[in-house]
Formats: sequence, C-alpha cells, structure tokens
Amino acid sequence: MKREDQLRTPCLPTGTDAVAARTVVALTVVAIFASLLLPWLRADAQETSDSRAQNNGQSFTLKVESDLVLTNVVVRDKKTGEVVRGLTENDFTVLESGRQQRIATFDFQSVDQAVALQEATVSGTSGPIVLGKPGTGANDEQLRNHRLIVLFFDLTSMQVEDLDRSVAAARDYINKQMQPADLVALVSLSTSLSLDQDFTSNKKLLLSGVGRYNGSEGQGFAQGGTGNASEDASGYTADESEYNSINTDRELFAIAAVAKSLAGINQKKSLLYFSGGLTRSGIENQASLRAVVNASVRANVSIYSVDTRGLEAISPLGDATKGSLRGTGAFNGSAMQTNLDANFSSQETLSTLSADTGGKAFLDANDFAPAFQRIQQDTSAYYVLGFRSTNLVRDGRFRKLTIRVNRKDVKLEYRPGYYAPADFRHSNKEDRERELTEQLQSDLPATDVSVYLQALYFRLDENRFYVPVSIIVPGSQIPFVKGGDRDKATLDIIGEIKDAQGHQISDARETVKLAIDESQQIARKNIQYSTAFTLPAGKFHLKFLVRENETGRMGSFEADITVPDLKKMPLKMSSIVLSSQRVPAGKQKSESPLVRDGLQWVPNVSHVFRGDQHLYFLYEVYDPTAVKAATKSTVKVLTSIEFLQGSTKVFETPLVEANATNVAGRDAVAFQFDVPLTDLKAGLYTCQINVIDDAGGSFSFPRLALLVRDSSSAAAALPAPSSHVSPGTEKR
Repeated sequence: MKREDQLRTPCLPTGTDAVAARTVVALTVVAIFASLLLPWLRADAQETSDSRAQNNGQSFTLKVESDLVLTNVVVRDKKTGEVVRGLTENDFTVLESGRQQRIATFDFQSVDQAVALQEATVSGTSGPIVLGKPGTGANDEQLRNHRLIVLFFDLTSMQVEDLDRSVAAARDYINKQMQPADLVALVSLSTSLSLDQDFTSNKKLLLSGVGRYNGSEGQGFAQGGTGNASEDASGYTADESEYNSINTDRELFAIAAVAKSLAGINQKKSLLYFSGGLTRSGIENQASLRAVVNASVRANVSIYSVDTRGLEAISPLGDATKGSLRGTGAFNGSAMQTNLDANFSSQETLSTLSADTGGKAFLDANDFAPAFQRIQQDTSAYYVLGFRSTNLVRDGRFRKLTIRVNRKDVKLEYRPGYYAPADFRHSNKEDRERELTEQLQSDLPATDVSVYLQALYFRLDENRFYVPVSIIVPGSQIPFVKGGDRDKATLDIIGEIKDAQGHQISDARETVKLAIDESQQIARKNIQYSTAFTLPAGKFHLKFLVRENETGRMGSFEADITVPDLKKMPLKMSSIVLSSQRVPAGKQKSESPLVRDGLQWVPNVSHVFRGDQHLYFLYEVYDPTAVKAATKSTVKVLTSIEFLQGSTKVFETPLVEANATNVAGRDAVAFQFDVPLTDLKAGLYTCQINVIDDAGGSFSFPRLALLVRDSSSAAAALPAPSSHVSPGTEKR
C-alpha cells in the first residue's frame, strides 16, 4: 500500500481517581435562592427574555465535578484476628500523601446482616453496565451486606488441565463453601468477553455455567514464540513478542471492561481471576496495566489472581512445548535462569493487579480453595470510608493512602492508594496513544471536534486505484497557544480502512504541527489534511479520528466507500474533482493523478466557492475506443460542463474534443477546466458533466451540486490562506 500526506489551509468557509466514584452534580436554582434573586430577575426581565430566546428556551445549569474517593478498611484484632465492630468515623484518620482528609461518607457492612433476595439474578441499576441488564435487578439497599464475587475464567491463557483444575475448584466452592450472602457472577474470555451468568445465589445456575467451560473453548490468544536462541526448532523460532504484547493488552482490557461495568454498584466487589499467567513486554503494556488498576480502584473492585498452572517443576530443558536445547545452556545454568525469569514474568503482572487493587495473588499452589476463603474473609465485614481529596491537581499521579485508628490493639487492611484523575495535559505518551486506539476501535463516534471527509478514486492500472482522502477540521475549533512570534497547535490524525469482511487493510497516522502568524486568521477558515491509499475495486469502510493536543478533544468521521469495477462499465470514468486552489507540487515524484503540470490540486470538500474564485474541474476517462485511421489510431471523446439552476441552463463551457490519450502509461484522457465564477450569481447550482465516447457509442452525464457565495461578503470573512505545510511522503 502507498500513502501520500499533504496538509493545506485552503480558503474555505467555516463549518460550525483508590477514586471509586466520580459524580457530576447538576446544581439547579432552588426556591430560596430564586427568591433572593427575584429583584434582579425582575429588573432584567427583558434581558432575561432575550437571553432565553437566544438559548432556545433552555434553562441555565451549573455543573460541578466532585471526586469521591472510597476505600474499604478491614479492622482486625491483633491477637484473635477477628473483625473489630462498633467503630465510628471519629475513630478513623485518613491521610493522602501525608495530608489529612475529612471523611465525607462512612458505612459498615457485614454479611451477618444480609437479607435474602427473592430474585435469582441480581444486577446493578446504575450506569451502562455489562453484567446484566440495567433496570431489571436489585437496588443498592437490597445488595447491602452481600458479597459480590465475579469468577473470571481467562480461557485464552489456560491449558486444558489448568482449566479443569479451576473448574473443579469453582464447583467445590459452589457446593461446599458458598454462603447465602454470596452473589456470584461468571465471566469468561476466549475470542471475546462473555457474561455467562449474572450475579445470583442460585447454585444450580452457577454449576451449569461453570460446567460449560472445557478445553475446547481455550487458546483464543495463545502465546507465541519469542525467538529464544537456546531452542532448536529447525534453526529458527519466530519472534512474536509484539503479538504477545497485543494479547496481553486484550486480557487487560477485558478485566478493565468488567471493572467498569461494576462501577454502578456501590458495594465492594471481588474479582477472582483464573489465569495461566500474564506476561508484559517491557513497558509496552504499562499503560494498559495502569488503566486496569485505575478502573478497578474507581469501581471498588479487588482482584484476586490465581495462577492455574499450580506448583511447577521448572526444568532447564523446558516443557514439551519447547524445542530441544543446543549449546551449553543446559549445563551452565543460563537455560534454567531463562525459564525461571519467564515464569516470574508471567506471575509478576498477576501480583501487581492484586496488590494494587487490595486483593491477593495465589501462586505456586495446586489447591485453589484458599482463594475463595480469602475473598469470603475479606468481605465478611468491613468499613467503607469516603473523602474528597484536597489535592485538586488532575495530574494522574499515584497518591498513597494511610489510614489510622485510635486503638493500638488492631491491625488494618486496605489498598495502598490510588491514581488521581488526569486531564489531557497531564497524561503521558502511553495514555494518549491508548486513548487514540480505544476511540478508533469504539463503535461510538467522537463529536467534540467537527470532522468532514471526502474520498475520490482514480485508476492506476487494471485493478489498482488511487484513492485520495481529504479531511477538514474547522479552524475555529483548534486552540492555538503562543510560541515565540507565532501561534502554534498540533493535531493527531489517525485512520484506517477495512474491507467488506472487516479486516484492516491499510492505515494512516500523522502528527500535524501548525504555526501561523495570527491564529485569528485561521479561526475563520478550515484546516484541510490530505492523504491517499492504493486500493483494489470493492467496498471498504473508512474511519478517521482527529485530536487536538491542547485540550485532548476528539472528532471522528467514518463512511462506507465503493471503488467501482470499471471493467463492467460502458464508459470508464474517474471521480470528478472540484477545486478552488492549486499549489506547487514540489520536486518529489508522485503517481498521484492530482498532480499535473507541477501543480497539485486541492479538492474542495464542501463544494462551496466564492464569486471571485476560479472553479477548477479535473476528471479522467479510461480506455476510450480507438479507431484506426490511416497510419495511426485515434479516439474521439467529447465533454462539456453545464451549470443548471432548477431546470434552466445558465452557463455551459465550450465543447472540448480529445483525439488521443494524454496520461502516459494509464491509457487515459484527462480533462481540466478553469471556470471563473465572476459572471455567475450567488446561489445553488447543479453541474452536469457531459462525457461522450463518440467512437465507442457510450456516454455518461454525472451531476454535482455546488454553492456560489457572494464575493463581497465572503471575501471579508475569508481572507487568503496564510500557510502551507507539507509533512512529506510515507509508504506503507
């Protein structure tokens, strides 16, 4: 695939955080407040009426963001280990990074006080959740004093025997250890994340759900080789580290999705994660791991990790999945160290997930029952403390929590801290990249920034097409900052093309830097970014995402495009380019049909022009019928352009006749028109392009709509372009 990138600023008209809970509180004007303001409201009645009319009848709403940090504390007697009850909020002191915080909420929950639920399946009712259907389950009061336990089976990382052990342990828990206050849900990850059973105390439903897990469902994202030189597999082992990094991200994203789905339930939740190990590739998965921990802490979810491989006897020769060793690695200890390091690496992430969320990791043990016992022990009785941090900086940094009790005969169990919420300015590079990728994969569009897109096509050879893509962002939506003697801004632009089966076949990525003398000029124009792809004929789905890097606002545009199979058409014709600007193409070589005679045509996406501009047309006709005459073959292609208003023709260009192809190597006739708009009145026009292959007896009359604006008013609002940036050419 080949891609060419260009950026223009053409003269176009403007288009129009442990934090367990984060609440956006809408404060409306209450009756007393209204009475205090009544004299002023009466005095400004007319002004208020006008303002209301301008706001289309919408009332004023003041929004305040408040970050409530919730943490669970288990207070145990140092001698007996029993939970200490009867404490009040005055007995606790909460410190965040050494600074004392005022306790805003306080609660004590105990399973001894649980009330039996009538329904078999229970779901939270707040927010868009995955576990169950919103609005159909129990409310927070009904869930009070219950244990909420999620059994997460990572089928992608477990071998058959590992899965069998985890299923057997789950059955033993349900049959022998499960108590009336326990509400259990089943989640699995294979080729996709699946909710197999919502929260329920019904043992039959849970046993049925667990029974569906078997060896045939695993290995969705099995780990690939890493090119270990000590292995002998026909002398070569593929290095699939990048593949493994992506698999780890998928598993971490799945855990984060479950945690976010539980955020609407206020009680403490426990997630028991059965896994065959989770290996990070250096810092590649660090942002994903941090996102999982942050999401879990915000949702008040503690992760209890279980390594289902159990107690392993690690041999320097490795297991049966590895090739034979060569060299002296098996004798000098290097191979043994390599295997030990690999095992430790696969367990380190599990330990981190548990430690940072207030859970516990169970490693190197064949008995999984203690994991269930620990969950029941940790959630049998606990205090819930909530505070609003006095540190208002949204820097995303880790904040250490220290909780004290005015008693010396107790010990406390709580999570060590949380990551503060972060705005875009304080987020790091990995977080920014993750946000872009997640938004690109999201089914919901980003709408903070308006984005407009147009795709065209030109044939390069029999089944290869040049597809230029133009993206427009209103300049008024780009915040500029002062840098030296110029105003500067940067845009991240990322896009992808998928075929009809949903497979990604090409992508684009660019960070565009803007630097102009006066940002006020560009605020009244549009920023146009151009790129191009080489595609075969067929149907494709195109999606582009634009993010401005001052506030992090994003906008996206996606559309289905069709590159026609011209072999089935009587008259083979390209897209029609309408342009009001042609710029020097530079010295770089390009096969772009938009570069002609040293000039590059900048497509006008909106089809809106000023009366004092020139309207340029460009299109191509392929494989025109040739007629032999005397010693040479000639073609006869006729074309003209009509401007219609309604059914009335108001202007037509002179008829142009082509008797030979003029695009070398592509058997094409290219037509260019330059139409001054000074003689056309402002208004909406329909342009009909008349193309006739006289020798072949075929024709086509495509139509396009365009708008001509009055030059006197438009010229003042839309000055000439002030800059032109060319990021260069990149091949893919």
